[in-house]
Amino acid sequence: MGKNTLHITNGDSLTLRLKDLKLVEGEFLTWREMLCEGPTEIKIETKSSIQKRKIFLEKYYRITTDDYEEKFISQLKKLDNLNDFSEVILWFEYDLFCQINMIAVISLLLRKGIEDVPIYLVCSGRIAHEKKLMGLCELSDIQLKKHYENKVLLTIDDLELAEYIWTLYCESNPKKIAGQIKKNSSFEYLAISLRAHLQRFPNMLTGLNVLEHNILEMVDKYQIKNIRQLMGYALEYQGYYGYGDMQMKRVLARLFQFLDQTKDRLQLSERGKLALAHKKNFYNTQKLDWHYGGVKKYDYLYNDETHTLLKL
Repeated sequence: MGKNTLHITNGDSLTLRLKDLKLVEGEFLTWREMLCEGPTEIKIETKSSIQKRKIFLEKYYRITTDDYEEKFISQLKKLDNLNDFSEVILWFEYDLFCQINMIAVISLLLRKGIEDVPIYLVCSGRIAHEKKLMGLCELSDIQLKKHYENKVLLTIDDLELAEYIWTLYCESNPKKIAGQIKKNSSFEYLAISLRAHLQRFPNMLTGLNVLEHNILEMVDKYQIKNIRQLMGYALEYQGYYGYGDMQMKRVLARLFQFLDQTKDRLQLSERGKLALAHKKNFYNTQKLDWHYGGVKKYDYLYNDETHTLLKL
């Protein structure tokens, strides 16, 4: 199991921790992508896909081409001799950020022609006696070891489902994803993450999505002093999105028109009050060329009563 094991982790923090703890042996591939945002193609390893991601990440997140090559593309080369490994272990969390990366990884592994090599999943989320969902790096050493010992062997049906959902994510009709939410699988958090994805499209009444609406609710409900404090609240109570600082900064920047900063606290502007009460639609002021996989965010509207999407 040792030297022939490939561990694909969800980030540098986890890779370093696993190495420091000496919990596992084998080779590590650290997945440093955020495929839940920006345009994607099914075959992420192709030149056209890589170029598309480079343009997006440099434009919106100032990640240079050299950084992308060094931190991500170099890692993909570890999959060139995939069948040299006796097993592959995926380390991904409960949130949308991780789940989208996870299904992309599985799709890539299957395209690489992995044969008779078991693929396991270590996934954190609900923990007994804990109020909040836990990321892998938030687990204690004992909890992390237990998660590893209880890793789930993914069946061929699991793998094919993940590959199919990744294909749908990269296509231009997100309504098809809704049909996969109730599918049974070993992925405990995939369904709820897909629901969260559909709720990222703008509400048909306000033009804001669920996350944006929830942030306005925080401002209205809590005594939040400034944007910095709001960032902390938004990161802590974002639910199943798994956004980091970079992603959340972009979300908050889109909400400035709905906020007023007074001397003592952050408040809703008149626009913010109208949006929160669903009394005015701000779709036209929010619209921009933003992709989720293969679809533009503002090409669809979300109906929160029927939980369905409407194509414009």
